[in-house]
Amino acid sequence: MKPKYILVFFLGFFSCAFLFYGFSYSNIEVPFGTGLIGLNSDAIAPSDWVSEKDIIVFDDMVILRVPNTTLSNYADSGSMKPVFDKGANGIRVVPDSEDDVNVGDIVSYRFGDILVVHRVIEKGIDNKGIYFVMQGDNNILSDGKIRFEDIEYVTIGVIW
Repeated sequence: MKPKYILVFFLGFFSCAFLFYGFSYSNIEVPFGTGLIGLNSDAIAPSDWVSEKDIIVFDDMVILRVPNTTLSNYADSGSMKPVFDKGANGIRVVPDSEDDVNVGDIVSYRFGDILVVHRVIEKGIDNKGIYFVMQGDNNILSDGKIRFEDIEYVTIGVIW
């Protein structure tokens, strides 16, 4: 690589860092990354289900005020690494309608006797109605079209 391209890269890198730190974020953490981690590195973030007012932090506990939640745990499949894998605890809710499921959400859906947990990468309408296309963040191929009646949960948080 030519030295002038290296210089341009570092100028861009440091000017970006200056812009991030030049603004006042107070207590907001600013993620910084290259987008090179994982196969599906352009995955869209899940919907916001928990507002800041519904998170209560004490010295010895955290309370989430979200009705009708259940806990989940995961098999060691690797399809959702690095987001979660065996040992992580998921917090999930049952969606009321198709409107509760959006691109970027991590959902659990029934595939025969297996409960699969993958991210929604597409939401659309065909001649059978609304469909969702799922894919593991670490998978190359999608799971194909899934219907709302097969979706059992939306993951609203993961605790490692």
